[in-house]
Amino acid sequence: MRKFLDSLYLASGWAAAFFIAAICTLVVVQVCLNLIDRISGLMTGTAIGLTIPSYADFTGFFLAAASFLALAYTLRQGAHIRVTLFLSHVPGGLARLLEFWCIAAAAAISAYFSWYTAVLVWESYQFHDLSPGMIAVPLWIPQTAMLAGLIILSIALVDEFITLLRGSRPSYAEHETEASGE
Repeated sequence: MRKFLDSLYLASGWAAAFFIAAICTLVVVQVCLNLIDRISGLMTGTAIGLTIPSYADFTGFFLAAASFLALAYTLRQGAHIRVTLFLSHVPGGLARLLEFWCIAAAAAISAYFSWYTAVLVWESYQFHDLSPGMIAVPLWIPQTAMLAGLIILSIALVDEFITLLRGSRPSYAEHETEASGE
């Protein structure tokens, strides 16, 4: 099970990286098209009008996908912003209790947002909601990437909670130790 979960988190991180690369690609291609259009306008007096239809919409969809799909991976890598300064000055037993509470609260909130997003995706699908751009994209498609990221984050938080229940250190704490050189 551990290998499957670690693979899931890694795949989610790679998917997020793919969407970041897709954003960069779209932006670079659009800038090149704008440059060609500008040069054409200077040479002929008329711009060609080159553009990627709805590229701003697509980059927005890709940004949402990247942001949500990266959540679980960054949690496991200890890259989320946490208040460890406070926990380092609290006695061990209380710090552990606070750690339990934080992970349980985060898991509950993440599970709630996953459920709510699943309802949103279903309603978008059911009512055939479309994006308003030049290319009308069914909104459930980009929303599904957001939902996947939230579900994987919820799984990761429950995974960390179970790790704490077993008496082990959570994965993010191990990476913090590596980063601080302890």
